[in-house]
Formats: sequence, C-alpha cells, structure tokens
Amino acid sequence: MRAPLAALTVSAALACVCRAAPPGAAVAADARAKAVVSRETAAVAAAMGRASRAVSGYRISPADLLSVTLYDVQDMNRKVRVDAGGMISLPLVGAVKVGGRTLAQAERLIDRKLASFVVRPQVSLFIDEYGSRLIYVMGEVQKPGSYSIPAESRMTVLEAISTAGGFTPVAAQDRARVLRYVNGESMNYTIDVRSLTRDAHKDKDLVLEPNDVVFIPQSLF
Repeated sequence: MRAPLAALTVSAALACVCRAAPPGAAVAADARAKAVVSRETAAVAAAMGRASRAVSGYRISPADLLSVTLYDVQDMNRKVRVDAGGMISLPLVGAVKVGGRTLAQAERLIDRKLASFVVRPQVSLFIDEYGSRLIYVMGEVQKPGSYSIPAESRMTVLEAISTAGGFTPVAAQDRARVLRYVNGESMNYTIDVRSLTRDAHKDKDLVLEPNDVVFIPQSLF
C-alpha cells in the first residue's frame, strides 16, 4: 500500500506545480519592477541635477550671508551680509557689488580687485544663509514647484509636501528623498513619511534648508 501513497503524493506535488504561476509571469513582474526602479533612478538623477543647477547657477541676492576666505591671508576671512543694493564691504577693496552674480563670478571679481594688494589672490565664497529661502518639491505631489520658507520660521519635509498639495495616488510615501548641496558636496536623505505620520514620529521630520529639493518617487506597485 505504500507505493500507491507515494504515487499519490508525487501526483499532488505535480498538480501544485502545474497550478503555480507560470515562469513567464514571474519574469514579466521582475522586468516591470526593474523598469520602475530604473525610472525612479533616472528621476532622482534629474532632481539631483536640478539641485546642482540651483546651487551652481545661484545668483547672490540681498540678505544672503557670505563666508569670505582669502587663501593664506587670515585677516581677510569674515562673514558679510549682502545689503539691499547687492553690495558687500571688504578690507583693502571697500564696497564690492556681488548681487546678481554667481559665486564663481563674484570670486573672480574680488580676485581682480585684490590683485593690487595681494600676490595671486585666491578668494573662496560660500553662502552660509540664503536670503531667498526657496525649496523645491518635485515628483509625485499634486503641485510640484518652488516654495518659499516662511520668514522667521522653518519648513519640514511634511510641511513642504502638504504645501505642494499632498501626495498623488501613486506616490512612494516611504521613500521621499531630500537632496541637498553643502559646500559643493551633494547629500541625499531618504525619509519614510508614512512612518512619520502613522507612528507619530513627527519629531524626526527633517527641517529643510534653502535650495533643498524634496523628491517623491513613484511607488513600485
């Protein structure tokens, strides 16, 4: 009687295999998932490019706080606030109009002015605080675009998404990205917004800085 039982067991196993999803379906599902991941990677790269252009192409504006460093001349190193006319004041050269220029353009201008006083001056400029206080929300939100951080206040990732009208139905709420450039270096944070709201962890909500890009990718499924 053991042989028929074994045969029956093998037959049942074969029936289960037959009822399982065909291999082609699994391959197709895997291909779809890879395609979505590929699209998300491309979209994140585009958002990173947007963040990079926002920083590298940024033109100095009134109320920006600049950090000025002159190589090998520490007495020139200081922080200066751009006034309403786009001017800053520096030792040796006096007033310099930097408003409306990129950081690289302003550096070259100051280098030229310092050349009468310093041998081969090498000025470096960084923005410590932005006067414009703009952030960008992109991807799967209802109203993608640029938004101002309220004056004398702050804006978090959750607040930025809410300002942009909230998520679309296909948003990947567990994989929000914050793209940030600090002193020319790119930084990338992944925020699980769904966890922040579901588990009441709003204290872990990231505070945004001017020129940050919040990117919401599309859900994989």
